[in-house]
Amino acid sequence: MTGTPHVPVPYDDIGRICRKHHIRKLSLFGSVLREDFRPESDIDSLVEFEEGYTPGFFRLFAIREELSRAFGGKEIDLLTPQDLSRYFRDDVLAAAEVCYAEG
Repeated sequence: MTGTPHVPVPYDDIGRICRKHHIRKLSLFGSVLREDFRPESDIDSLVEFEEGYTPGFFRLFAIREELSRAFGGKEIDLLTPQDLSRYFRDDVLAAAEVCYAEG
């Protein structure tokens, strides 16, 4: 079951950022979808890159910065599904709210 994000989601900006950086899917998860989200909370995001594409450190930094600007300056945590602990990965993926999906 997915929750409703507690911040305005700039779908057009997210789509532009994802296409620019070879992201095939971007989802939100964590406190941004729960009632315990606070103004000082960061935004947890999951990204899946196009097959065969591996971004470098500077590209990942650029993606975080662009997403932060799109979300009004909020701090962004940028993770891939592989970054998540195997102990809670399935729960996070099931609860995540997709904001962009290629195609």
